[in-house]
Amino acid sequence: MRDAERIIDKTKIYVKAGDGGDGAVAFHREKYVSKGGPSGGDGGHGGNIVFKVDPGATTLLFFRDHRKFVAKNGGNGSGEKFHGATAEDVVILVPAGTLIRDAETGKIIKDMSDEEPFICCRGGRGGWGNKHFATPTRQVPMFAKNGTKGEERELILELKMLADVGLIGMPSVGKSSILSRISSARPKIAAYHFTTLSPNLGVVRTGGEAGFVAADIPGLIEGAADGAGLGHAFLRHVERCRLLLHVVDISAAEGRDPKEDIRAINHELARYSEQLATRPQIIVANKCDSIDEELVDIPAFEAFVRENGWELLYVSAVTGENLDTLVKTVAERLRDLPPLTVFESEVAEEDIDPAAVLETTVRRENNTFFVEGKWLIDLMGRTNFDNYESLTYFQRALIRHGVIKLLEDKGCTDGHTVNIYDFEFEFIK
Repeated sequence: MRDAERIIDKTKIYVKAGDGGDGAVAFHREKYVSKGGPSGGDGGHGGNIVFKVDPGATTLLFFRDHRKFVAKNGGNGSGEKFHGATAEDVVILVPAGTLIRDAETGKIIKDMSDEEPFICCRGGRGGWGNKHFATPTRQVPMFAKNGTKGEERELILELKMLADVGLIGMPSVGKSSILSRISSARPKIAAYHFTTLSPNLGVVRTGGEAGFVAADIPGLIEGAADGAGLGHAFLRHVERCRLLLHVVDISAAEGRDPKEDIRAINHELARYSEQLATRPQIIVANKCDSIDEELVDIPAFEAFVRENGWELLYVSAVTGENLDTLVKTVAERLRDLPPLTVFESEVAEEDIDPAAVLETTVRRENNTFFVEGKWLIDLMGRTNFDNYESLTYFQRALIRHGVIKLLEDKGCTDGHTVNIYDFEFEFIK
């Protein structure tokens, strides 16, 4: 497998919660007990789809080979009031900072930035057994409810790392080297371009339990916002960073102009996100131990930094020069900056409101009225149309949820045909 294939920070998956088990139609049978009554047990609930943060994960590599997650169905009820088994939840572990989006709309459902589990798809509820439908006038109910369907959807998982500080800059300027010197991170480092093929996180200690998280964001080059190099894949990881450390090679050993490098990277940040372009920056002039003033006009460089209102620190990842000052300065700046960005859910209120499930549409074709609605599918699944009492229950549900009134508003009168998912009946007021 090539290294580039390990770049997995956005993927599409399918998830489905389990269906609820069906309620049972049963009656108590016991010697010398002539009227035991209904004893059909309820069905068990289907398993949920639950997302949870895995503190040790930093990529979505697991999902390259795992794209379908289906929870088990609840068990069916049985006689003697025995309930069906409730199915176990399917728990999906993701890195901290993973956004869960609806694949169809692109809207954010949840930002997995805390340790609280998130139920993304709820399992179907178990159906009631016929013991629930016994009344003084209906002592022998011959019907039960089927379990409801579990929720299902296609999702986009997108990782936006949770880092206070992002190290940005052209390849081979020393971002990984600096990160390895100021934190416990041990990124792969070598003297060639694009050594770093995935973002590296490191915890920087500032004394006691205090500290901050820094991330080496690789592959940013000119044209990154259009997909050039590897930067297109990793620009999203900079979005949460509160402070950017813009690393440049002040030695100009490879013939690059530090001022032009800064302009190019900031141009790509601005093209990707206007908000990102305004993020506070500290210019970190690395390799100050090998400055050749014949190659770099230091006064002009410092004037350029001042004109743009940035702070400037000269450091050397090789000798460790000024790295303690860098850590101290970053910690001071972070104290005055807002906390890490947590993205709010973009799912509309009606998408999570149970009343939305009862949305009903009616269309007319000649003298036939077609009624559709997700909730009707579940209702029909719970109805035994060969049983009078069950059919009466179905009719009352149509009245209670406004279907009959909606038909009348659309012009349905006595003698017209009503079709609900191929179940047809003559409308009689």
